[in-house]
Amino acid sequence: MNPQPLYDLRPLAAMAVLAVLLAAVPLVWVWLRHRRGEATAWLPALTLVTLFLTFDLVLFGAFTRLTDSGLGCPDWPGCYGNASPLGAHSEIQSAQAVLPQGPVTRGKAWIEMIHRYLASGLGIVVTVLMVATWLAPRERRHAISPWWATATFVGFCLQGAFGALTVTMKLYPAIVTAHLLGGIGLLLLLAAQSQVCEPRPLALTRPLVRGVLAVFLLSVLQVALGGWVSTNYAVLACSDFPTCQGAWWPAMDFEHGFTLLRALGIGRDGGMLPFAALTAIHWVHRVGAAVVFVAIALLAWRLVVHGGRAHRRWAGVLVGIALWQLVSGISNVVLGWPMLAALAHTGGAAALLTLLTVMLVRAHQARQRPHLTVLAGGRAAAPVSSSVSQGRF
Repeated sequence: MNPQPLYDLRPLAAMAVLAVLLAAVPLVWVWLRHRRGEATAWLPALTLVTLFLTFDLVLFGAFTRLTDSGLGCPDWPGCYGNASPLGAHSEIQSAQAVLPQGPVTRGKAWIEMIHRYLASGLGIVVTVLMVATWLAPRERRHAISPWWATATFVGFCLQGAFGALTVTMKLYPAIVTAHLLGGIGLLLLLAAQSQVCEPRPLALTRPLVRGVLAVFLLSVLQVALGGWVSTNYAVLACSDFPTCQGAWWPAMDFEHGFTLLRALGIGRDGGMLPFAALTAIHWVHRVGAAVVFVAIALLAWRLVVHGGRAHRRWAGVLVGIALWQLVSGISNVVLGWPMLAALAHTGGAAALLTLLTVMLVRAHQARQRPHLTVLAGGRAAAPVSSSVSQGRF
């Protein structure tokens, strides 16, 4: 029996047709809602829809990983050379008969392929967004640089490559973590692009801007650590809180835990990854969470005290997301990593970075055009008004 090739491009045609059909739903919806407006009035709406779909795909990618479905179809882009698990029924049945709870089962194959279908459909939407932005009138392109959408398109192509490597390299932890960070990066690109489409300057002092940037960088590092925890299955290395294994400083192996270039479950010396290494990964993420939580609390306090009353809404949302992350993170530990808590934790991380990105872009807009306000639709008008000085959403 010939081994299954890792890359089999024969299913591409059928998957492309399905991707077009999936992409048609949001594209037609946006067109119908804005068909009576200006020729490019639907670009901001399409950007927001793409942002929303990307957020959903990030969550479904987390669901795929959490259900151990990443190898549900061990080749790429199809499933045993077919466009769907239906055509691979015999191969999946054989693999499941050998390992009933193994990486290949009917359920896991469908989860993995649905993730690929959704990603393919989003790829069509991203492509349409890029083309539409380049075809926009020159004056509109001056306001909305097409290079934003182009960067999103290039990033999405890179994400596809990392998705393929995730399968063909058998869930190599560094690749899986990079795939997660790539998805978050696309989300932030689209969040920034949505603010460029419809500017709403946010007046922040220089110290506040530096504070937002510091929290953003700390959060990026913490999300990377969270991805490393998840891809190494280190969530349950500590099953109590606030201590770990009944101690404040349990036995930990940082050398093996933070060796990046190694296979899943394998240490830097080629042997099995020690449990102390998983403990080290978990504990560093937990310490990082405490640092980020304190940083968010300080930023929120400074927004309330130094930013004015109108900034309290931003502070409240930041604190709300921080509390969401705290509760969902603790729930993962003490409740044994339930699916709902794990997805909530991933969604909270994505929401936090998206919010911080929006704040940074709006603060930059306020500094670039301090004498202007912004009307609905992104047109500059009149001297500074409440939308700039008060920092509304």
